Amino acid sequence: MKKLFPILISLTLVLSACGLPGTNAKPTAVSLPTAIPEVTTVNPTQAAKAGKAGDERTSSADGMVQVFIPGGKFQMGGFDGDAQKDEDPTHGVTLSPYWMDKLEVTNGMYQMCVLAGACQSPREVKSATRPSYFANQDFSDYPVIFVSWKDADNYCTWAGRRLPTEAEWEFAARGSADFRRFPWGDQSPDNNLANYDYQVRDTSRVGSFPKGASPFGILDMAGNVWEWVSDYYNAEYYSQAGEQNPVGPSGKDGAVKSMRGGSWADNFKEVRVSNRGYAKSPKLSADSKSAEYKGDANNRTGFRCASDGK
Repeated sequence: MKKLFPILISLTLVLSACGLPGTNAKPTAVSLPTAIPEVTTVNPTQAAKAGKAGDERTSSADGMVQVFIPGGKFQMGGFDGDAQKDEDPTHGVTLSPYWMDKLEVTNGMYQMCVLAGACQSPREVKSATRPSYFANQDFSDYPVIFVSWKDADNYCTWAGRRLPTEAEWEFAARGSADFRRFPWGDQSPDNNLANYDYQVRDTSRVGSFPKGASPFGILDMAGNVWEWVSDYYNAEYYSQAGEQNPVGPSGKDGAVKSMRGGSWADNFKEVRVSNRGYAKSPKLSADSKSAEYKGDANNRTGFRCASDGK
């Protein structure tokens, strides 16, 4: 990420001990497809003919609702005064149709993959303020965290999907109609639109901020948890990126991967749709007991999946 992990851990401990304003925010949540689901045989994603933007279908693998993104051309990158160097230059991108998960992958969904033997358990079972989080039924509908890039990739493969590209993620968050800073528009975030800036001091139940939906109706694309995407990270990639379905720069084992959306611990600048984060992916050629082999994972990072439009 753009901020060092040790510093963040220290800040979390300090802020947890001090109380903060806004910690009692209780936004209205949307209904979810699952709590702790039973393990089932993984089938291909439920067949559905792609139609108009915002159409939905449900995955038979994990119960995730997916939203249809019709593709098209949009302007990618930072347009506002808070844009960072790695968000420049802004450039036109054309995408083919695809499907995007409406929500971040939950603990309950990820638990299915673990029980099926296709995924590793998260690095930790706790969250920032909760000693028991993963596999705790009370938090089944909260985003899975402490997962590496490889964990996220394995899950999406198991569920018959894949990680989205950076371009797909940004288009799903921004749309093509304007140059909005946030999924909901240009209005600065507040505790009715997103879980950010230590307002909650931890993750929120997925779908808890329907007013913060993207133009396609996709939820939690600003704050809550950072989301791994498929691309390797390169701060200068936008000056080299192709216009048609860009997949990011080339990379090697253990290289840095991109992530998007910001988290519960990040300020408004970090949860803008064009902001880019990054962290190390596992280096599978390293010693299996080393930190390099495991890659980065923490209490602010999760993911969602995508799939090709059909």
